[in-house]
Amino acid sequence: MPVPTLLVLDADPLPRLGRLTGRARIEHADETTLAERLPFADVLLVWDFTSTAVRDAWPGEGPRPRWVHTASAGVDHLMCPELVASDTRVTNARGVFDQPIAEYVAALVLTMAKDLPRTLDLQREGVWRHRESQRVAGTRACVVGSGPIGRAIVATLKALGITTALVGRRSRTGVHGPDDLDRLMARADWVIAAAPLTAETLGMFDARRFGVMQPSARFINIGRGQLVVEDDLVAALAKRWITGAALDVFESEPLPPDSPLWHVPGLIVSPHMSGDTIGWRDQLGTQFVELYDRWEAGRALPNVVDKGRGYVPGH
Repeated sequence: MPVPTLLVLDADPLPRLGRLTGRARIEHADETTLAERLPFADVLLVWDFTSTAVRDAWPGEGPRPRWVHTASAGVDHLMCPELVASDTRVTNARGVFDQPIAEYVAALVLTMAKDLPRTLDLQREGVWRHRESQRVAGTRACVVGSGPIGRAIVATLKALGITTALVGRRSRTGVHGPDDLDRLMARADWVIAAAPLTAETLGMFDARRFGVMQPSARFINIGRGQLVVEDDLVAALAKRWITGAALDVFESEPLPPDSPLWHVPGLIVSPHMSGDTIGWRDQLGTQFVELYDRWEAGRALPNVVDKGRGYVPGH
């Protein structure tokens, strides 16, 4: 049996794939060469998960890989009608980012509740100004997105004494359905977006939804940038419909230096880093090699994406 060809859509630093020596013919591509090399690959590793090159190259001529793995939780950067309709299996990095993102959300909640940005500003100014801060225990959170990341956020916030409701695509035990979202948001002190990007979730946090929230509430997005209508969020903060917000993902990344979002009062901006802890790239590489072991042996793969839905279905 010939050695399978593994094509890697590169990003620096490259993945450590030494364990596949002799078991895969490893080739590399970038956005300019992916289309010409795609027909000759059995497996595609999308290491550059910020690129839309796969979506652009997939509709071309010739055969396509039998398996595509992306080193990310989201898969919207891959999907095109031709890939969805194909028999190619798509897997993602489900499981690597869950707890790091949950910790980041908890950090943002505490940062806003304890007014830490203002404390640091006053320290730089050399100003002693006593203030009162908010107690998080006893507050309410609405987490939108019932996958592993959303569930990890719920567990972490509960440890802080926050009463938490989880909203998913459909209602089931422990999970509210979409019809409950407005009601839960209206009661929440914290609304956290952790949903995948699909046709149903695109732009779901808009002026109407921010108008549903109570004036003391804060909004956090660690899901996908396109879940939020950014102009509507800016307007909601300016009109004091809500007290504050934090965005780790954006419609356009990297966020341009001239973006007005950098300077919106009450908005915390971070550069899509909520899941990226020390050693995260090595974890992603290890995960892929373990998946390759299973694929090579003909065993069932975990983390298989439902290409029609755009995420790995829950159990």
